[in-house]
Amino acid sequence: MMETTRMAVPLLALAAGCACLPGQAAELGLARIFSDHAVLQRDQPIAVWGTADAGRKLAVTLGGRTVTGSADAHGKWKIQLPPQPAGGPYTLTVASGGQTVSRADILVGDVYLCSGQSNMEFTQRQSTNAVGAAYAGRNETLRFLNVPKNSTATPQDELKGPVEWKVVTPETAGDASAVCYYMARSLQGSYKVPVGFVNASWGGTTIQGWIGGESLRTLGDYKDGVAAVAQLGADTAAGMRAEEARNEAWWRAHDPHASAQRAWIATDFDDSAWPTVTPTGSWKDSGLAGFKDFDGVAWYRTTVTLTQAQAKAANALHLGPVDTYDTTWVNGVRVGGASTSWMWRDYAVPAGVFRPGRNVIAMRVLSGGQGGGMSGAPSSRTIGLADGQAIPLPAAWKVARGSALKGLSVPPAPWDVPTSLTTLYNGMIAPLVGYKFKLAAWYQGESNAGAAQEYRTLLPMLMRDWRQRFGQPALPFFVVQLTSFGAPAKAPGQSGWAELRDAQAYAVANDAHAGLAVTLDVGDRFDIHPTQKTIVGERLARAARAVAYGEKTVPGSPTAVSARRTGNDIVIAYKDTGGGLATYSSDRAIGFEVCAGTACRYAEARVAGDTVVLPGAATPDVTRVRYAWADAPFVNLFGADDLPAAPFQLDVK
Repeated sequence: MMETTRMAVPLLALAAGCACLPGQAAELGLARIFSDHAVLQRDQPIAVWGTADAGRKLAVTLGGRTVTGSADAHGKWKIQLPPQPAGGPYTLTVASGGQTVSRADILVGDVYLCSGQSNMEFTQRQSTNAVGAAYAGRNETLRFLNVPKNSTATPQDELKGPVEWKVVTPETAGDASAVCYYMARSLQGSYKVPVGFVNASWGGTTIQGWIGGESLRTLGDYKDGVAAVAQLGADTAAGMRAEEARNEAWWRAHDPHASAQRAWIATDFDDSAWPTVTPTGSWKDSGLAGFKDFDGVAWYRTTVTLTQAQAKAANALHLGPVDTYDTTWVNGVRVGGASTSWMWRDYAVPAGVFRPGRNVIAMRVLSGGQGGGMSGAPSSRTIGLADGQAIPLPAAWKVARGSALKGLSVPPAPWDVPTSLTTLYNGMIAPLVGYKFKLAAWYQGESNAGAAQEYRTLLPMLMRDWRQRFGQPALPFFVVQLTSFGAPAKAPGQSGWAELRDAQAYAVANDAHAGLAVTLDVGDRFDIHPTQKTIVGERLARAARAVAYGEKTVPGSPTAVSARRTGNDIVIAYKDTGGGLATYSSDRAIGFEVCAGTACRYAEARVAGDTVVLPGAATPDVTRVRYAWADAPFVNLFGADDLPAAPFQLDVK
């Protein structure tokens, strides 16, 4: 699913947390999530962890309570404090052998975990009415932490640093997840306790990246991919060699010239006869002979000279966006590849691959059918050094046409974001394990549209996986259902987005500790990132009041529970109407369909209290009824609480 924000193929991290050997000294420290201004979950045991010299005794103090413990043989420690009620501010202190580490302004209240792709990542400053909300003033008891993006082959003990909890102020509010901010603000207004929210999101990503490997590998389709990610984590060189073998086998099967053109990655290959180009967009617009209407493979090569110090420090290659599928080598060594045109190519390069003197960078690119080639600005292409500095690559590259190929998709490596397996759990969720949360909110699915049947398995798996890992088997989980996006339907038909919404509703309906926020009425069919995040956050908060806080209230949108024949009519019964259904701008509800097998047709629909009647629709051939079954449906059926009726499909009884 295409996203409009800039994203980068990550420098995949391989090592986890503190890699201290038994008996090795480790600096006394707290895990990064325990920064100044942190919020800890009330009324649950509070785990605190960090590093220290192996075997060293420690004392952790919070709110006048002290608990002691010791670091293990690897220099890691975890100490559990007793539950505390909402309160603060406190100082969190760790003392050991005359050393002290402390964090100030710690509150105890409710903590929310928010995750997903770009619509959860979407910041408060981008949302409708952002200025008015942000300038509501400083709120000392509302705080947030944004988890840095990190895709790793092994589960991490620590967040990628630095991280910090921020107090919500007019200056900081804009950096927060809009949906999470508005949900948290609403709930704090109801319960008057400190609230902290943690946002771990990454635009464009699929759900498979957010599920732990032990769970995901139980599905046969992912067993080998999860094993490949684990191999990369255990032995980087072996993992990369295995992926290159898989990748080249695909190329040999689909490109008749793949084997012969492998010679083009060699450092001693003579490319002097190739034309020179400064890539800045599609090769179809480059003016090069033979490229105007070309779909297929192109090869790029360039050279860069490094000093001994530069070669030693060089650890990354940055190439900007590439349209669409690339494989990239440095001095004949494969350093990466990706399969998404809007992802920036940022590849980690192992030590020793760059060398003093002349270095050759080669890239094979397969176009996706629209453009093709290195589509970014020349300034986006650099060699990264260990100290954060960068060496610009030459603007000019040698280029040659390869095979004409069309309609092919190169399978990505199983660790390639945005379609990676388990790596986002490893780098962004695993480091949070031990922290307790009041609830989790999930806004994702756009990138899985088109695979809804699988999502019916994956979303419940993610919820079970996180609950098990956090040690909270009843952790409330709230799902934002996909909104409307895309061309409006002019006739009944298939819809990947409608199927995905149905999968989300299925997961929630079969989970006693979950809730759903329906958002069909606040989408933007022209923009996958609608800006009405206030309403989305409020609807999540409404569901949370019922499920997480136990209020006796309607948790969400009117939901169809049955469709029955009554004479010549079909009558659809609803729950959670808030006092009755209503239609806006008409005396009839639009968007209802009756289906005979796979053939569907629109049906007249009228509201009658908590039911919708489809007059004359109960013909013998009709077996199913559905509502709002389109990517971007127009809807006018609402409950008494001004919540849109949820989309559905039901068998007719």
